[in-house]
Formats: sequence, C-alpha cells, structure tokens
Amino acid sequence: MAKKQIKEMTVEERLKALYQLQTTLSAIDAKRALRGELPLEVQDLEDEIAGLTLRVEKIQSEIEEFQAAVTQKKGEIAQAESSVARYEQQLNDVKNNREYDTLTKEIEYQKLEIELCQKKIKEALIRVDERKEDLAKNQETIADRQAALDEKKGELDEIMQETREEEEKLKEKAAELETKIEPRLLSSFKRIRKNARNGLGIVYVQRDACGGCFNKIPPQRQLDIKMHKKIIVCEYCGRIMIDPELAGVKVESAEQKEKPKRKRAIKKTAAPEE
Repeated sequence: MAKKQIKEMTVEERLKALYQLQTTLSAIDAKRALRGELPLEVQDLEDEIAGLTLRVEKIQSEIEEFQAAVTQKKGEIAQAESSVARYEQQLNDVKNNREYDTLTKEIEYQKLEIELCQKKIKEALIRVDERKEDLAKNQETIADRQAALDEKKGELDEIMQETREEEEKLKEKAAELETKIEPRLLSSFKRIRKNARNGLGIVYVQRDACGGCFNKIPPQRQLDIKMHKKIIVCEYCGRIMIDPELAGVKVESAEQKEKPKRKRAIKKTAAPEE
C-alpha cells in the first residue's frame, strides 16, 4: 500500500514532502548544534583513555616478564652455586692433574654464569623500575582524562536531557515523512544534503536566485519551478529547488523594489512687477 501511495504522489506533493522533511531535519540539526563539540570531545577522551588503558596493560605485562626473568636467573644462580660447591668438594678427591684442571674450569665457568645472571638481574630490575615509573605516569594521565571525561559527559547529558524529548518527536516526524517519499528521490535528497555545507538538500528561490548557493536562476527555469511539473535542481550546487509559495514561505519578490521617493517640486515665486 505504501509503495502505491508513493507512486501516485504528484511532483507538487513530493516537493512539499521533501521540504517538510528538510525543515524537520534542519530542526534536528539545530538541536544537535546546541551540543557543540561536546560529543566529539567525549569521543576523543574515551579513545584516549582506551589507548592509555592498553598501554598500561602492556607495561604491566612487561613488568611481569622482567620479574619472571629475575626469578629464573635467581634459580640459575642457585643451581650454579650448588655446582660450584659440589665441584669444590670433588677437588679434595682428585687423583691427577687432568681431573683437577677439568674441575677448576667447571668452577670458573659456573662462577661466570653466576656473574652473568647477576648482571641480567640488575638490568631487569632497572627495567622494572623504569616501567613502574611509566606505569604511574600513565595511570595518573588516565585519572586526569577520566575526570575530564566525567565532566564533559555531565555537560552533554544535561544538554541532551533538555532536548531529547523534542528531538525524538522530530525524528519520528522525519521517519514518517520519509515513508511518503519514493526511495530513489529520498536517496538523492540525502546525498545532496550530506554534501551540502549547511545541510540543505532542498531550497526555495530567493530574489531570482538559488536559496543554497545564491546563483541567479534564468527566468525560464524559474517558470519551470513554479509549474511544479518536474523535480529541478540547481545547475551550480545541485540542490533541489522549490517555489517559495509551495514551500509556504513568504519572500519579497525581486520585482517589489523600493519605489524612489518623489522630489517635492519647489514653486518659484514670480518677480514683482515694476
């Protein structure tokens, strides 16, 4: 039934519906304009906090890895010390120089391993301290950004609370109007509106010019617009054009020019006869 209704609509009815949709969408835009840059600021803060949270998680993971490496190296040191003690005990029972040299080399090797492990532990502990400092800074930044986010959200919620009910009614009206417009025309209108800087997809003629880009419209094209026989778009900006009378807008005609003030005639007094 809805499709049949759309097909039976005249061009005049389509233009009226489009203009009503435009005024409704413009009213919604005006409500959203009250929020200013707050939604973008809120989104930016949320994105920044999300990024910082991921960084904190990465830093915590790195700290855990360094601490695990320290634990591992401490275990290797304990094993090496145990080996050194065992080899030193075996030195007391050597039977020849060859065995003595072999044990001595093993002891030296294990002591070098202990020194290397101690060096690795020292480096890892330094890295842990550095990462903990980074962690504290990032957590402090998150706290600051979260405070700013809470404040911005409070402001945004307050504004939205004031306009939500009116905006919802306007959205319902816009949705209802969209069902009366054929999909192809509606799609074109939305595309034009999206590309337009001021969000106007359909405009009325003002002073013989397009109400969107203000370029002059030829007389014949103006006549076509007034006839309401077809959808006409501006050849400069691509916006759909509508006759102001059909749009229900009262505008001053280009012909209604200000009449020049008539000069008051000055009567000349006759010269007295001699």
